[in-house]
Amino acid sequence: MTGGGDRGSSDPAAAAEAELLRGFETLAVARPDPSAGVYEVRLNRPAQRNALSPAAFAEIPRAMSLLDRLPSARAVVLSAAGPHFCAGIELGGPGNPLTAAYSKGSDPVAAAEGLRRVILEMQEALTAIERCRKPVIAAVHGACVGGGVDVVAACDIRCCSRDATFVLKEVDMAIVADLGGLQRLPRIVGYGNAADLALTGRKITAMEAKEMGLVSRVFDSKKELDAGVAKIAKVMGTKAVLLRSRDVTVEQGLEHVATWNAAMLRSNDLKEAIRAFLEKRKPVFSKL
Repeated sequence: MTGGGDRGSSDPAAAAEAELLRGFETLAVARPDPSAGVYEVRLNRPAQRNALSPAAFAEIPRAMSLLDRLPSARAVVLSAAGPHFCAGIELGGPGNPLTAAYSKGSDPVAAAEGLRRVILEMQEALTAIERCRKPVIAAVHGACVGGGVDVVAACDIRCCSRDATFVLKEVDMAIVADLGGLQRLPRIVGYGNAADLALTGRKITAMEAKEMGLVSRVFDSKKELDAGVAKIAKVMGTKAVLLRSRDVTVEQGLEHVATWNAAMLRSNDLKEAIRAFLEKRKPVFSKL
């Protein structure tokens, strides 16, 4: 398209759309229904059971940042290709920074500092899911292991199919879950349940995950899961308020909501919502 590069450079939304179209190595990003503002980010290494490679840790925050900037994106579904959601962190493979830190001849102090930097970068990659202003809904099927649990814990809503299982395997490897699971899970399932999962490393079923609050809905099949999560939509402002209110007192949360609404209640979308209600029709909102 003539002049497309110039527009992309001056229009952040166009630039984000163009970068999404260039694609990813470990992810597949798509908008299944062009008429809906829901984008799917799919872990796309089924042969490796979607294990989180260094490339995945680089691409997840890039995808979330692009969707955060895209006005047409109102919600994000995080899913996975193949029979399993995620096998956790990929420990093998050439150039893997985790295993490289333990290579022969490496200085222990330098290796420890290098490993610390790698872990911080991996933590930031998953925190990017939480920081995305668009609601992120995890659609889990099959096995969700270790780092996969850390991924879904960073999402806003978690749904799964009946065949899904969840397990924190780090205890079996004599290491600590370090990508945010220990920090986020107690807020999701309570301290006792989080301690049970982290200290025992036991596998839980979809129904047990629902009972403890790790997932909010369980669907009978992956097909029903995909259809169900596609219907879940949240407004951007609601997520911002929820994240802010989670870590403050009730009074501080109320103050933040008051400040937020002082701006948002003047929006054209509110006027349209009121007119649509009075005219008994479906509102037509502007893009975010």
